[in-house]
Amino acid sequence: MAKYDVVIIGSGLGGLQCGYILSKHGLNVCVLEKGEQPGGCLQTFRRGKHTFDTGFHYVGGLDDGQPLHRLFAYFGLMDLPWRRMDEDGFDEVVIDNKSYLFANGYDRFAETLSRQFPHQRQGLKKYADFLHNVSNHIFNSFEKKAEEDFYGTSLFAKSAYDYLASTIDDPLLRNVLSGTSLKMELNPKTLPLYIFAQINSSFIQSAWRLKGGGSQIAGSLTKSIERNGGTVRMKAEVTRLIEAAGRIVAAEVNGALPAVSAAGSTACEPVASKSCAERIEADYFIADTHPAIALSLITESKLIRNIYRKRIHNLENTFGMFTANIALKEDAVPYPNRNIYVYKNADVWRYADYRPEQVNTCALVSFQAPEDGSPCTRNMDILTPMYWPEVEPWAGTTVGRRGNDYQSYKKQKAEACINLVSKHIPGLKDVSYPEDAIEKIYTSTSLSYRDYTGTPCGSAYGLRKNYEQLLTTLLSPRTPEPNLFLTGQNLNLHGVLGVSMTSFFTCAEILGMDTAIREL
Repeated sequence: MAKYDVVIIGSGLGGLQCGYILSKHGLNVCVLEKGEQPGGCLQTFRRGKHTFDTGFHYVGGLDDGQPLHRLFAYFGLMDLPWRRMDEDGFDEVVIDNKSYLFANGYDRFAETLSRQFPHQRQGLKKYADFLHNVSNHIFNSFEKKAEEDFYGTSLFAKSAYDYLASTIDDPLLRNVLSGTSLKMELNPKTLPLYIFAQINSSFIQSAWRLKGGGSQIAGSLTKSIERNGGTVRMKAEVTRLIEAAGRIVAAEVNGALPAVSAAGSTACEPVASKSCAERIEADYFIADTHPAIALSLITESKLIRNIYRKRIHNLENTFGMFTANIALKEDAVPYPNRNIYVYKNADVWRYADYRPEQVNTCALVSFQAPEDGSPCTRNMDILTPMYWPEVEPWAGTTVGRRGNDYQSYKKQKAEACINLVSKHIPGLKDVSYPEDAIEKIYTSTSLSYRDYTGTPCGSAYGLRKNYEQLLTTLLSPRTPEPNLFLTGQNLNLHGVLGVSMTSFFTCAEILGMDTAIREL
C-alpha cells in the first residue's frame, strides 16, 4: 500500500498543473489517470501520417508580459514550438458570407473593425479599452477579497450580453464581436461578463498555435512532475474515495465503479470493492474531474449530505462539441495562419439552447501548422456545438459499439459541416464530397468526450456559470471533506488560461496563497 502527500485524480491540464506546483514545493505527489495517456483534452491521436488534437487548438496572451506567458513560463512551457498566428487577422468571422478579421493589439483590433463599422468607432474603442483593463487586472484575483463584495460587484455578477447591448448599438457588430466565442457557451441568460471578457481579451493580445499538438503540454508537465520526485500513473482509475475519522484517507484504484447513468451522472449507493483493487493513501486529495463524478467516488460519508450531492448533480452543464478531424492531401489546401468561424445565421447568441433547425449552422475551423515548413496544411478540424438530444439514442452505448446508425449520423453531420465552411477554404471542396482535398475524416461526438473524459453529457466547457446565481454555479476548490479539493474547468473559469489560474487557487488550499504564487 503506497502513501503520498497528495493524490491527484485525473491528468487533465488542471491536474497536471497542480501536480507541478505541489511537487515543485517539495510534496510527494501521485497523479492517477484512468486513460492510456495523460492530458485529458490536451491529448492527440495519430492516424497514418496525421496527428490530430482532441480539444486544444490555440491559446491567447502568450507574448512576453502577457498573462498566459507569465503562467506558462512558471510551468516551463515556453520552450515548446509555439507559432504566432497572423497578427492582422488571427481570427476570421464569417456571417452571412461576409468576412470580418480580428487583429492583435487592442488599438489595431478596434481600428481594423472600424473600417467596416465606421459609425461604431467610439463603441469599439470603448470595448477594446474595457478588455484591456480586464487583462491588466487579471492577477488581482489572487488577492483576498470579501466574498460578498466579489459576488455582488465583480464582473462575474454582470451579464456579458447586457454589456455588449449597452456598449455597441449595431446588432451586426455585436454578433461579430461575439463570433469568435465558440470557445465558450454564448448564453444570453447566464454568461458572466468576466468570462466573456477574459477569454476574448487574451486572444486579442496575441494568438498562438502549437506545432505538433497539445500533448506536448501534457508531456512536459508530466516530465517535470517526475523530475520533482512525483509520480504520474496511467491506467489507474480511481473507483472509490474512502472516508474515515472525518477526512478522506485513501483512494481505491481499479476497483468496482459506481453505477453510471447514460448521461454520465453517477449513483451514490455503496459499491463493493474488488479484491484486486489497490489502496493508495495520502494526506490530501485533488479531483481534476467533474464535481459530480468526484462526489460519486465517495459512496459512504458522514460529511457529505444528500442536499449537497443533489445541488452539485442538479447544476446545468454547457453543451458538447462535435469534431470532424480531416486529413488533407498534400499540397491541396494552403495553410491559413488563422481560425475561421462560420455562421449561417446572424444571431450567434442563439446556440446555447437546442433547436433542431440550428444544428450544423455554425462552425469553428482550425488548421494545424505545418511541421515541415510547407505552405500547405495536412490537417484541419471543424467543430460545431452538439446537444445531448442529438446523441441520446446512443447514450447507453460504449466506444466502438454504437452501431451503424450512429456512424451514419456522424457522417451526415460531418458532411453538413464541410458544406457549411467549404466555400471559405480555397481548394477544400470544388466538386463533390469527399473528393478533392479530403483524404480521410475522423469524427468524435459528445459521447466520445463523455466516455474519455468522464464529463456528464460530454460538456465542452464544464458547468454553466450564471451571473445571477454565482453562489451556486461558481464552485470553490473546497468540499465538505476537509482534505479533498477540486480543480479544473468546472470551478471558475474554463480554457487554458482559466484552468491555469484555477490550479493556483486549488494549490493555495494546501500551501497557502502567498506560498503558491510566490515564484509566479
